[in-house]
Amino acid sequence: MLTGKQKRFLRSKAHHLDPIFQVGKGGVNENMIKQISDALEARELFKISILQNCDEDKNVVAEQLAEGTGAEIVQIIGHTIVLYKESLEKKQIVLP
Repeated sequence: MLTGKQKRFLRSKAHHLDPIFQVGKGGVNENMIKQISDALEARELFKISILQNCDEDKNVVAEQLAEGTGAEIVQIIGHTIVLYKESLEKKQIVLP
């Protein structure tokens, strides 16, 4: 689990990032979880936007993505989710 200080640090790092993935009408599926998992390994931290046509609640989508990928939810703000997972091979972010 991330501490408040670590979440604050990650939020500041994620601020300038643009969302890479979008969750739409289909919601979360296996293929999306696999792609996000691979992207987390490469980048560690990124944003996912939830489109207006997504039927599921943003908190449910965030939970599904975090569980499926083993990532931590850093922040849910508006229709954007920020996820973090420490990379095994390409560690770039050093948490405070």
